[in-house]
Amino acid sequence: MRVLLSGSTGLIGGELLWRLKAEGHHVTRLVRSPAPFPEPVVVWDYRNGPFDPAELSPIDAVIHLAGENISAGRWTAARRERIRSSRVVSTRLLAEAIARAPQPPAVFIVASAVGYYGDRGDELLSENSAPGTDFLAQVVQDWEAAAKPAAEAGVRVVHTRFGVVLSPRGGALAKMLPLFRAGVGGRLGSGNQFMSWVALEDATAAIVLALTTDTLRGPVNVVAPNPVTNREFTKALGAALGRPTFFAVPRFALRLAYGEMADATLLSSTRACPEKLVSSGFVFRHPALETVLKVLG
Repeated sequence: MRVLLSGSTGLIGGELLWRLKAEGHHVTRLVRSPAPFPEPVVVWDYRNGPFDPAELSPIDAVIHLAGENISAGRWTAARRERIRSSRVVSTRLLAEAIARAPQPPAVFIVASAVGYYGDRGDELLSENSAPGTDFLAQVVQDWEAAAKPAAEAGVRVVHTRFGVVLSPRGGALAKMLPLFRAGVGGRLGSGNQFMSWVALEDATAAIVLALTTDTLRGPVNVVAPNPVTNREFTKALGAALGRPTFFAVPRFALRLAYGEMADATLLSSTRACPEKLVSSGFVFRHPALETVLKVLG
């Protein structure tokens, strides 16, 4: 397939680019500024206006992974706006271009997040569960709704609701490793909040499945089948590294340091299950947390 891919320099996008090329797909990078990539590129910055539908010929699939990092720091008014617009506006403009294209792609895969569900305690959440009400949940709802023009034009749209993507090469796990290796890692708050996670290898394999499976559409929870609490994750990571995990970061300290972002990401409890992936026959390479962490010791 001929694939247009945004976010190709990110953790998921970089791994996905390699996987797509290894499986024989032809990838064009969608980038905000020109750069010397070995693959062909289309340059577009959503802040500068609409996407040209002519750039979609000939493209069979669009995978849109780009977006402002939600965990980079406090959610100031300016950062909240960047978090929202980088997802909602860019997705809407791409969806509108897809709808206007003379030969639209067959599938539009848009990154999403289990933040859709908000803080839900130990409730088991499928793709049919109701959304949350906090800022992040509202952003994700609007993000997914922004793809509606493409769906109305008959394009198959898939929203990959990612959990925490685990890889020692980047993301949340890479940020934790120095602390845990130094023996000062510990649980966050009570540690009872559920964490829906997925190995990077499984996250990209799920995108490829969505790319090539005509029956997959709408929201798809891209999470491992065994979510864990933060306490369980902390214990497993410490055991994998052979380090103690006696420390704990109090809830008030996290809120003092990160404000609203702490409640929505570090302390929020989301216990999502991959119902659609499993029913589609997806086989996880890393269904249990220990199989991801064992390579770290």
